[in-house]
Amino acid sequence: MTETEKAYIAGIIDGEGSIMLERFHSNQLPSPCISITSSTLELLEYVKVVLGKGSIKSKKNYKKDVHKNCYTYILRYNDAINLLNDIYPYLIINTKRKRAKLIIDNYKKLTPRNGRYTEEMLKNKIEFYNKFINTK
Repeated sequence: MTETEKAYIAGIIDGEGSIMLERFHSNQLPSPCISITSSTLELLEYVKVVLGKGSIKSKKNYKKDVHKNCYTYILRYNDAINLLNDIYPYLIINTKRKRAKLIIDNYKKLTPRNGRYTEEMLKNKIEFYNKFINTK
């Protein structure tokens, strides 16, 4: 990915995206996720081609006569962390910069590879999650 592409994707995330910790399975703790929602499918397809990863899902449109069709690009887990590392210098929105930095600096340190947490590890992970959620 070129520096121009990194900056452009950071701008898209600043404007139309979200940096989240999301639970993908009921038995797991929240994991990094980046999503971009747009009614312009071409934009999301561009992001997917540049990154070579992620998925695009269409959202249910209940009022087709009022609303345009809408799509969401989703990038999860390590792919999301790697993208945050790449685009961090270009993020402008303060909340998104802070959330990206928290994930980059802390998520892997607080997550055991085997998924088995000691009580202290789990406590630290929950504290991290609460700090992330309360980031302004």
